[in-house]
Amino acid sequence: MAANMRGLTQFIADIRGARVRELEEKRINKEMANIRKKFKDGNLDGYQKKKYVAKIIFTYILGYKVDVGHMEAVNLISSTKYSEKQIGYLAVTLLMHENSDFLRLVVNSIRKDLDENNEVNNCLALHAIANVGSSEMAEALSEDVHRLLISPTSQTFVKKKAALTLLRLYRKRPEVIPAAEWASRFVSIMDDQDLAVDRLYRLVIQHEYSSMYAYYKVPSPWLQVKLLRLLQYYPPTEDATLRNVLHEVLQTIMNNSAEPSRNVQHNNAQHAVLFEAISLAIHLDTNSPLVDTAAVLLARFISSKETNVRYLGLDTMAHLAARADSLDPLKKHQGTIILSLRDKDISVRRRALDLLYSMCDVDNSELIVGELLRYLKIADYALREEMVLKIAILTEKYASSYKWYVDTILQLISAAGDHVGDEVWYRVVQIITNTEDLQEYAARVVFEHLKTPAAHESLVKVGGYILGEYGHLIANEVGYSPIEQFQVLHSKSQFCTAPTRSLLLSTYIKWVNVFPEIKPQLVNIFERYRHVLDAELQQRACEFYALASRPDDDEMLQNVCEEMPPFPPRVSGLMSRLDRKLGDTEDKRTWIHGGKEMNVDRQLTRRKTSKGAGAPAVNGLAVAPGTAEPEGVTNSLAGLDLSVSSHPPESEAVPRVAVGPSIDKWFNKLTYSADGVLYEDVQIQIGIKSRYQGHLGQLAIYFGNKVSAPLTSFTSTIYVSDPETISASFAKIPPNILAPRTQSQQILHVECKKVFTSCPILTVSFLAGAHQSISIRLPITMTKFFEGVKFGQADFFERWKLIGGPPRESQAVFPISLDSTGHIDLARNRQTILEEVDLNPSNVVGAGGKVGCLLRLEPNREAKLCRLTVRSTSEDVAGEVRKLVESVLKAES
Repeated sequence: MAANMRGLTQFIADIRGARVRELEEKRINKEMANIRKKFKDGNLDGYQKKKYVAKIIFTYILGYKVDVGHMEAVNLISSTKYSEKQIGYLAVTLLMHENSDFLRLVVNSIRKDLDENNEVNNCLALHAIANVGSSEMAEALSEDVHRLLISPTSQTFVKKKAALTLLRLYRKRPEVIPAAEWASRFVSIMDDQDLAVDRLYRLVIQHEYSSMYAYYKVPSPWLQVKLLRLLQYYPPTEDATLRNVLHEVLQTIMNNSAEPSRNVQHNNAQHAVLFEAISLAIHLDTNSPLVDTAAVLLARFISSKETNVRYLGLDTMAHLAARADSLDPLKKHQGTIILSLRDKDISVRRRALDLLYSMCDVDNSELIVGELLRYLKIADYALREEMVLKIAILTEKYASSYKWYVDTILQLISAAGDHVGDEVWYRVVQIITNTEDLQEYAARVVFEHLKTPAAHESLVKVGGYILGEYGHLIANEVGYSPIEQFQVLHSKSQFCTAPTRSLLLSTYIKWVNVFPEIKPQLVNIFERYRHVLDAELQQRACEFYALASRPDDDEMLQNVCEEMPPFPPRVSGLMSRLDRKLGDTEDKRTWIHGGKEMNVDRQLTRRKTSKGAGAPAVNGLAVAPGTAEPEGVTNSLAGLDLSVSSHPPESEAVPRVAVGPSIDKWFNKLTYSADGVLYEDVQIQIGIKSRYQGHLGQLAIYFGNKVSAPLTSFTSTIYVSDPETISASFAKIPPNILAPRTQSQQILHVECKKVFTSCPILTVSFLAGAHQSISIRLPITMTKFFEGVKFGQADFFERWKLIGGPPRESQAVFPISLDSTGHIDLARNRQTILEEVDLNPSNVVGAGGKVGCLLRLEPNREAKLCRLTVRSTSEDVAGEVRKLVESVLKAES
C-alpha cells in the first residue's frame, strides 16, 4: 500500500528516522497541520484523500491522538476504486468507536457494498460491521448480512465472514436477531458441499473428503476436533442409531491411533483427534468398552517421551477420573502420575496435580495427600496456592480420622506459609469448634507447632483461636501450663500484622477469665496496646482492659468470655475459593476436576436452576430436559445464548400435528392396514409399510420428492410422549438431501413396553425455497401389538363374565353404516373375529391376546346404531381399544 504512495512512504521513513521522541512528535505535528490545511482547502481527488487518510491511520497506530480525517474516510468508502475503499474502511474500523456519530453516515454505503455482486466489497463491508458492530448497525444491517449468509450465489469465504459478522451482531443486540426464525436457514448451510461444514461420519468412516483437506494423511483434523468437542456439549443421546454410529466413529479413531508413526506432524494431528474422541467416549458412557480401550491408551501416553502427549494424557485421564464410577483402572498408574509432579514442564506438573486431585478417594487419600504435602515444599510458587486449596479439600473430604485431619492441616499451614488463604484456617476453626472430641487434641498439637522457631502467621491465627477457646483443656498437663501457653503465643505476636494481633488480644481476654494466675501479665499487655496508633488494636485493648479491671466477683467477664457455640452447618468455602481461582484461567470444560461426586453435585445444581425442559430430538440428538450447561460451555459455543426457554415444557416438546380430512382418513385406514399413504401434498408424499410381531414392530417409511428441485436439510424426528411405554428409533441416519422426483426409505423400529394411549409423532422438515415442517401421527396403536386368540362360545362368555363390568369394561353407542350385505366389516382389524360364537348372528365378537381383551359389537340395522363393548383385564386397555375401534367405524360411516 505504502509503495504506491510516495508521500506516505516518505512520512513513514521520516518517523522511523527520528532519533528521539521530540523529533518524532515535531514531524507528526507538522504533517497533521499540513493535512488539516489540505482538508480545509478542499478540492482533493481520491488519491490525495487516500494518501492523507493513510498517514492519519499510521499516526493513530503509533499511539497519537487523531481528531481529523473522519469525514474523508466516510467519503472514501463510497469510492468505486478498491484501494480508496480499502483505506476508507480501515480508517472507519480504527478511528471510529461504536457510538460515533460518523457511523450513521456510512450505514448506507455499507449496505450498498453488501448488496453488490462483488465479493471483495462484500468482505470489506463485513469486516467493518464485525469490527465496529454498533447497535445501529445491528438493527440496520442484520438482514443484509443474513441474506449474504444464506444466498446460494455467495462464495464460501463470504459466507464464513457473514456468519462471524452475524455472530458479532447477535452478541451486541440479541433482541434484533430473529434467531428462531433464521435457525432453519442456518441449518441448510450444514448441507454445503464445502468440507468446512461436512459431517464427522463422512470423514472418519466413509472417507468422503478431498485430498486438499488431508493434513499428513489425517482428514481435516481441525474439523474433527471441533465436531467431537461440540458433541460433548450435549447430553448423551438415547437414540440407538446415533449411539451405534458414534461408537463406530470413536472405535475407528482409536484403532487408527493405536500405533504411532514416525512422522511428527501426523502424530500431532492424530493425537489431537484421538484425545477429543476419548473425551467424547467418556462423556457418552464411562462403562462402555471404548472407555476401557481409552484407559489402556492413556496409560501409554502418560509415560510418553513427548511433553505434549504426556500433558494431554494426564488431562484426559483427569476427565475420566471426574466421570468414572470406578477409579481402579487409574490407580494402577498412580506411581507414574505421582512422578509427573516432578516433570520438567510446569504445565505437565499442573495436570498431574489435577489428576491426583480428581482420583483421590477414601482408599488412597492418605497416600496422595502425603505426596502432595511433600511436593508442596519444592513446588512452583504458581502452583502453591492451588495446591493448598486442593490438599485442604481432600483432607476434609476423605479424612479417615479427626486426628489425621488436624495433623495434616497443621502440616499444610506450616509448610505453605503465605500461600494459605483465610478460607483454609477459617474452615479448620469451624470443624474443631463443632467437634468436641477433637478440641483437646487440636489444642495440644497446635501448641507443639507453635513451639517451632518459624511458625507462620496463619498458624499463629489458628493457635490463637484454639488455645483461647480450648487451652484450658490441656493446662493441667506438664509442659502446657497457662504461663507456657502465654509465653509461646505472645513470642510470635511481634512478627504478626495488626489483624493477627487483634485476634491474640481476644485470646488474652479469654485467658483472663480461665487463667487468673497469669492475669497481671495479660493486663499489662492491654495497658501497652491502649496507646498504639492502630485504631482497631487500640479500641480492643481499651475495652479488654476495662473488662479485665472489673472486680473478680463480677459476672460480666464470664458472660462475655463464654466458650464459642458450634457454628451452624455450612458448605465449605474452599470449593468456591478454588472455583474463583480457576475461573479466569481454566479452559472451558463440560466437567470439573474433583471426581464423579463433585460433577454430579454440579449437574444437580445446574439442573435446579434450569427454567424448562428441552425439545424433542432431531434424528435422535437433543438437549435433555432439565439439563443446563455451565456458563463456560456457553462461552465456548461462541457466545450463543443456549438457555432454555421459560415457556411450559409441553408447548415446546409436543409438535403441532397437521390436520385435515384427508390426513385423518389416511391415518384411520392405516390403523387397520399394513401399508398405505400417510401424508401427501404438492411437494412430498409419505407412505408406510408395517409389520408387527409380539411387542415389536417395524415400519418402512417412504419419503417421495414430487418436485423437480431437491429437498435439502432433510431431517426426520420421532416424538414419543412417554418413552416408558413405547420406544421408536430409526435404524440408521438418513441422508439430508432428497433428490428431485426420487424416493428414500427409512426403517423405524418400535417396541411396546406398556399400555400407551398417544401415537408417536413423525416430524419432517426440509428446505424447498423456504423452511417447511410437517408433523403427522404415526399409525402405531395399541391394537397393532395384539395377537389373535381362538375361543369357543362357552370359553368366550365364561371369560367375558369373569372380567366383569366397569371399570374393566368400556361401552359406547354410536351411529354406523353397514356394508352391502348389511353387516359390519371388521376383518381388516388386527383383532381376530370369532365366528359362530355370539348367539345373535348379527353381532360380532373378537379377542386379542397378551393383555386379555374381548370385544363385542351389537349393531341395530333398523336404527343404524351400534353398541360397542370392550372388556379387558386392564382398565386402560378397555377404554383405549374402544376409542380406536369406534373412531374407525365412525370414519367409515
